[in-house]
Amino acid sequence: MDVASAAAAGNPLIRTSCILVFFGCCLMPCLRSQAAEDQKLTQIKQMIAEGRWLDAVSAAESLPKRTADLDFYYGTALARLERWNDAQRVFQEGSRLKPRDERFPVELAGVEFKQKRYPAAAAQLRRALELAPDDSYANNFLASVYFLEGNLEAALKYWNRVGKPRISAVMPDPAPRINPALLDHALAFSPASTLELPDLLTSEARVRGLGIFSEFRFDLLARPDGAFDVILRNQERDGWGHGAEEILLHLFRGLPAQTVTPEYFNLRGEAVNIESRFRWDAQKRRAQASISGPFSGAKRHYRLGLDLRNENWNLLTSFAGPAEELGSFNLRREAVSADFTSFSSGRWDWSAGAELSHRDFRSVAPGSALTGGLLAEGFQLKQRDRLNVDLWRLPEKRMDFSSTASFEVGRIWSEPEHSFVKLQGVLRFHWLPRAEGDDYEIQHRILAGRTFGDPPVDEFFALGMLGDNDLWMRAHETTRDGKKGSGPMGRRYFISNWDLDKNVFHKSGIGLKIGPFVDTGAIADDSPALGSHKWLCDVGVQAKVRVLGLGVAVIFGKDLRSGNHALTTAPQ
Repeated sequence: MDVASAAAAGNPLIRTSCILVFFGCCLMPCLRSQAAEDQKLTQIKQMIAEGRWLDAVSAAESLPKRTADLDFYYGTALARLERWNDAQRVFQEGSRLKPRDERFPVELAGVEFKQKRYPAAAAQLRRALELAPDDSYANNFLASVYFLEGNLEAALKYWNRVGKPRISAVMPDPAPRINPALLDHALAFSPASTLELPDLLTSEARVRGLGIFSEFRFDLLARPDGAFDVILRNQERDGWGHGAEEILLHLFRGLPAQTVTPEYFNLRGEAVNIESRFRWDAQKRRAQASISGPFSGAKRHYRLGLDLRNENWNLLTSFAGPAEELGSFNLRREAVSADFTSFSSGRWDWSAGAELSHRDFRSVAPGSALTGGLLAEGFQLKQRDRLNVDLWRLPEKRMDFSSTASFEVGRIWSEPEHSFVKLQGVLRFHWLPRAEGDDYEIQHRILAGRTFGDPPVDEFFALGMLGDNDLWMRAHETTRDGKKGSGPMGRRYFISNWDLDKNVFHKSGIGLKIGPFVDTGAIADDSPALGSHKWLCDVGVQAKVRVLGLGVAVIFGKDLRSGNHALTTAPQ
């Protein structure tokens, strides 16, 4: 019994020992293989450290099977030998073996960068930062790629993550005639600081608000010490203009519309601008003048305006072909206004103002559309407010969404008194599809508006072109025989404007863009005689010409519903 018990007790120990011996025999080759791989990896790393790229490649190629780490160093050696295609293939194999390793997309970006394929390099670096958002090397690398592409916004987004770029100096090019202290107040950044993206956007908004630069942009110029100079490239509008050609172009650019536009910019170097427009068209005479400028630095601006009109209106159901007459009149209107704008930041700004006006109507033929409320005469006081907001920006893709909301409330001291409210909203989408330049440009606007109460007829919304209108349906005109009132009018509207522009020429201050457009919209009113009654769709092509800082669009549009077409021009 004692011998049997001892044998039984020894059986588990024997079995365990056998199992351990068996697994040891199986693991020994694996351990020897792993040790060999580790030794080979150490040798390849040493070769790379010594710059022996060919030896490292030969050693890696001698292996029957490679790990992700071996692929990393093998690809690095290939890249050093500028065997770009082979290096790319090896890094991709390593990335498949270890997809969460951010080293591989970074190295793939380096391969693309060396071949000047910057968009592909940026895509790989964005992938690397998805895996390791705090990788300072990848952030700095991606910022540098965007900088070389000329995409300053995207460069700053990633440089700011690593505390760059440091500014050494801020220099305008060429030097403008504006008071240097005033221009300095418009900049939200200063030398010896880090240029942050929000500060750049704020500076752009405030410089634009000065109204004295027809074109401008901020560039960075790298310095040997690793810092940057900020360069304000600009085309300044100063006084009457630079040279006889520019002065005449500014003054007589509205001649096709029987208009001259005397303007004087940057009075005494204080960004005080005087603008005016005189139109002698017998059907719609108009005289406008305004003075604007900054106060309390460049963050806030004022604008004082005068507007005198003497216009003949003929309300029609169409601007071309047979049309029903809905009423006609002569409008005389005089108005003075004051507006104040605050550029709080680059992401939003607001303005508030008031307008005091007086109107009267003569030679009235009421027709079927005009009622007493629409022809309310007398003094009117109107308050107006506007808010602009950047909703979303994606600088890597060079696209942004912005919006504008405006509110107006007015009271007319007529018999009886009338009051009204106007609400309008705009959504804007802007996209430059290519990584560099503006060879293609896509824009889309969605606009909607509504009035409440009893607005006079000249406060109604109107869809179309010409006649001082800004609600574009580019195959419709709001005038016929020079008289206003032929475009669809009403108290409620919706519009979608889509544009694609192709840059076909840009040299020596002259630019030309050509592209198609599509406009859709509708307008409605409580009166059945007004409104569009159906959805409208206009298609066509436009050419945008820019000379010496002035832009004009020549537009040909076709109304798909009626078949009518229009050839118009509009300032840009």
